[in-house]
Amino acid sequence: MSIFRFPPLVWLGIGILIISLGIRQSFGIFMMPISDHFQTGREFFSFAIALQNLLFGIFQPFVGMASDKWGSKRIIMLGAVAYALGLALTSVATEPSMLYLSLGALVGFGLSATSYVIILGAVAKVVPAEHAAKAFGLTTAAGSFGMFAVIPGAQTLMHNFNWQFALQIFAMLCTLIITFALFMKTANPSEKQTEEENTQTLTEALKEAFANKSYWLIHAGFFVCGFHVMFIATHLPSYLADKDLPASSAAMALAYVGIFNIFGSYFWGVMGDKYSKRHVMSALYFVRTIVIGAFVTLPVTEHTAAIFGGAIGFCWLGTVPLTSGLVRQIFGARYLSTLYGLVFFTHQVGSFLGAWAGGRIYDYYGSYEPIWWSTVVLAFCAALIHLPINDKPIQRLKLQTA
Repeated sequence: MSIFRFPPLVWLGIGILIISLGIRQSFGIFMMPISDHFQTGREFFSFAIALQNLLFGIFQPFVGMASDKWGSKRIIMLGAVAYALGLALTSVATEPSMLYLSLGALVGFGLSATSYVIILGAVAKVVPAEHAAKAFGLTTAAGSFGMFAVIPGAQTLMHNFNWQFALQIFAMLCTLIITFALFMKTANPSEKQTEEENTQTLTEALKEAFANKSYWLIHAGFFVCGFHVMFIATHLPSYLADKDLPASSAAMALAYVGIFNIFGSYFWGVMGDKYSKRHVMSALYFVRTIVIGAFVTLPVTEHTAAIFGGAIGFCWLGTVPLTSGLVRQIFGARYLSTLYGLVFFTHQVGSFLGAWAGGRIYDYYGSYEPIWWSTVVLAFCAALIHLPINDKPIQRLKLQTA
């Protein structure tokens, strides 16, 4: 199936992700100005972002269940309102503790209702299984394009105005998410899919997944992804500033992460349709091991920062189409938002630890080196974790398609 033949719902989902995840991935460049404004250490902002990611994950299974039951449109609109409110309140906060509610809780809920789990769950119901990873890869790439587009814009707004004004502009952008959601038609599964999957209840689906060892291995691998992504997105700008590089180099490195992930997410998604997803996942984590290891070993310059941004960007969120594709392949599409939502919760636990531990270790040791080497070890472990996964459809699906 050509990407141009994907249903309109896919393209509306892409528009939502460009805004939602583009804003989210820009939060790292707000660390230093917000920390300076409230005269707090980096751990304060790190913990606010960590709380955001933890709540993002905690809300995700429940939001996924609500989407599976009532459809994605209402959930996305509710999330967009919470997202905008959280950004607006952050921009007018007078006490640092306010950020735990605004940037932490409200934005965390907003993200859970406007990001991958909800969008991919809707896409899974309108795209055939044999093209799912490709569709998921294209949709995932949208978030990366948002990162490429939004981060330089945020940097420009802060340079010409201030960080408060930048967040207010972001809050207004969230109204576009509501507009896109209004045009989304709730997808109805095909007759064949209805016969195969709709007889199963949510409770049965959860019991089936929890009893499957491969499902828990998928959780473990996605935990590592979350740790990597939020540590790098949150702390790379500060790490480069510590190396006496200008703020523009950090913004450019993160922008390269975004633009190279556009190609990387689609590439890994296509590979997931052509080859075993578990083997492709292992290869992706081996590449991460080499890229991060090389970055912390070589001298840090504007050139190596840009190269690192591009290289890590190529394997940045390629895990999303592969992980969601594995869940769909093993358990079917009916409860993908719920089952992938639970996996995403584990991802966000990793994100919480990556964002918070980075600031904690820096404030304690005065250096990011220990946490960088931890990410190298975790990447290698994740590469090994995916090898024993059994990615064949479970017996229930085999019997129904026989």
